[in-house]
Amino acid sequence: MCTFGGGMTKMKSHLHLLAWLAGLLIALPVPARAQDSTGLAVRADSTAFSTLAPEQLADTLIAIARTYIGTPYRLGAEGPQAYDCSSFVRQVYSEIGIDIPRYTATQIKAGREISNVQELQRGDLVFFGKKKGVKDIGHIGIVIDVDLPRSNYTFIHCGTSAGVTIAQYSHPYFLMRYITSRRILPDFETSSR
Repeated sequence: MCTFGGGMTKMKSHLHLLAWLAGLLIALPVPARAQDSTGLAVRADSTAFSTLAPEQLADTLIAIARTYIGTPYRLGAEGPQAYDCSSFVRQVYSEIGIDIPRYTATQIKAGREISNVQELQRGDLVFFGKKKGVKDIGHIGIVIDVDLPRSNYTFIHCGTSAGVTIAQYSHPYFLMRYITSRRILPDFETSSR
């Protein structure tokens, strides 16, 4: 099979992972569009979105995101060889059938705001400023684990120095730049965050 820089192979592996995690065989027709309760476009063929519990959907999203670890950062890139922070988040969400906007300036309007770190759940989007204390959005990541007793969380993102990697909110760099969080996925049961 001829591939373009491994992109098609990587895309197929993500789809197979999604099918395996969902325990389903999925067909891949040209997707139709529908709106979910947040107003986001959801592909009608999105087996994961329509059949998985919110916790399983988040776990699938995170498993897909982790397969990109080590993919390099390049400003304006949309994959598959490299991504910027917002295109990485968009790509991962698209693989579970949820289309979110391309840029952080519009991604910050998707879903609903989560105003308290104590309310975060896996799969939520976290936004950071370009500079310490500045509210101008400059970066985005996806929450992959939440430590409620410490008001801390782990997130995956595509950063300028390491590409797709995992970071801690408690790191001073992110702690001083945090702006807000948004929820795209449905709410978990309280005990599952």
